[in-house]
Amino acid sequence: MEILERAYAKLNISLDTPFAHADGEQEWDMLMVAIDLADTVTIRTTTAHTNIIVDSTSGLLPLNEKNLAYQAAELMRQRAGVADGVEIHIDKHIPVAAGMGGGSSDAAAVLRGLNKIWQLGLTEAQLAEIGLKIDADVPFCVYSRPARVTGRGEVVDPLTQKFPPLWLVVSKPAVSVSTPKILKMIDYDNLVHGDMGGLMAAVEAGDFKTAFHNMFNVLEPVTASKYPEIIKLKEKMRKFGAEAVQMSGTGPTVFAITDKASRAKRIYNAVRGFVPETYMVRLVN
Repeated sequence: MEILERAYAKLNISLDTPFAHADGEQEWDMLMVAIDLADTVTIRTTTAHTNIIVDSTSGLLPLNEKNLAYQAAELMRQRAGVADGVEIHIDKHIPVAAGMGGGSSDAAAVLRGLNKIWQLGLTEAQLAEIGLKIDADVPFCVYSRPARVTGRGEVVDPLTQKFPPLWLVVSKPAVSVSTPKILKMIDYDNLVHGDMGGLMAAVEAGDFKTAFHNMFNVLEPVTASKYPEIIKLKEKMRKFGAEAVQMSGTGPTVFAITDKASRAKRIYNAVRGFVPETYMVRLVN
């Protein structure tokens, strides 16, 4: 049986890590959104073999057990108690190593797809619990709609308030950031936290102008200290009319927000000349 799933990229409207757990893993408090920049993941099951086979249009992905989609298929086989072969094809559009959750979203797509194929009847919350074993971003990517994400990434609370129609310009500089390395650089004693309470109150009141003014990412100074091009990119986006600009995740991707398509096009044209991996996108509500 074969099924096709869309795997949407994610962005962090806010990102905080209040503390690290005793095992070294981060506690998170984030407002996350999905955007319509997406991979297409085709999942096929077969009884002709018992292998998990991954292929992709991108030459940058591992195609073995290091691939998060592969790991998702293995976990779902265990959950289903089957030995079927699983063939996964990833038509890649989300930039790799960009802080946009591309690998996590592919994994979430496999979780959703196999849940349907094998008729397991698992809820989004149950799929998110499985996804946490793969990566902290997988639980959100199971839902792929605006949500506050807490805990180690497993507590996903979708928003009741919808975001207004917005344009985003998403730009990934030509550097690859290692998330584990950035996380090891966090100095909790000197970390400057944002006002998550104020930001969420503004969102819940539908006051998105205030919400975007209060956007923050506590990891941005950490990553930007190694990759100053992030700061230069933010400055250029502001210069050409972005209402709010921020790095997503551990970076290096930077995104600009505006409510006008003409302004987004101006930012896009200004940036794409020196950052080829630049996209105009919309939110997935």
